[in-house]
Amino acid sequence: MKTTLLYDGTFDGFLTAVYQVFEEKIDQAEIVKPKYYQPEMFASCKEIITDTKKSKRVWNSLVMKTSKAGAYELYKTFLSEIKGVEALLLRYIIYVYSTESFNHTDYSNNDVLRVSQVARMVHREKQRLEALVRFQLTKDGFYFASVEPDFNVVPLIARHFKQKYANQRWLIYDFKRNYGIYYNLDTVERIRIEEDLNTLNLSGQKTVSGKKEENKSLRINYVQNTPVNSKNNMKLHKRHIPKRFWKYVTEKQQQIKKPSNNIS
Repeated sequence: MKTTLLYDGTFDGFLTAVYQVFEEKIDQAEIVKPKYYQPEMFASCKEIITDTKKSKRVWNSLVMKTSKAGAYELYKTFLSEIKGVEALLLRYIIYVYSTESFNHTDYSNNDVLRVSQVARMVHREKQRLEALVRFQLTKDGFYFASVEPDFNVVPLIARHFKQKYANQRWLIYDFKRNYGIYYNLDTVERIRIEEDLNTLNLSGQKTVSGKKEENKSLRINYVQNTPVNSKNNMKLHKRHIPKRFWKYVTEKQQQIKKPSNNIS
């Protein structure tokens, strides 16, 4: 009989569900988020409580079995949030443990190939976001940037910005998923803003408190990431900066309508 495992949508929750599949030897398992759950007459349902010890055991085992690169591809695929991605990853993991010498570049297996393809899509989104994020200085003395990536790549960009702006406090907030990452000069923390975002004292794409030069200094390196010649070649420029990313680029603000979620 089919068993549906409901998890909280986190990666730890997913790995906990995977642990249960193997621990209980569930032959027909389906791992889904509650919002996608549809009761079936001939299927049982079980709610999974996220257990970091179990998820860590599964993760460490996957790293040993697939290599760090292979496990990281699996993680990036999970962050794609593509509907049904849990089924793909579960098949992938089952294949990993059923193979004597698993190779994450063995594309003769359709699931391995698909995971690789999705992981590359997510990685490209990560790179574009790293290149195009713009910060605004708040009156509270930290830098703020709003994003709405197609994939849930904010966890992947934390290391990049921590290294690049190690001496600045900053917050990158994903409005689409309503959470962000905040760097406090020591660690990067995942946060959710419950209060009115206007309390951040932001003003569009401009800095506040008249500190224009400080904000500009954070932008200069991003501009340099796009070839200089592309500024004089709109076709090439669009290739490097797709239109859906223009709302993050200060230079493009006059070419598009102000996003509804911008703080004014």
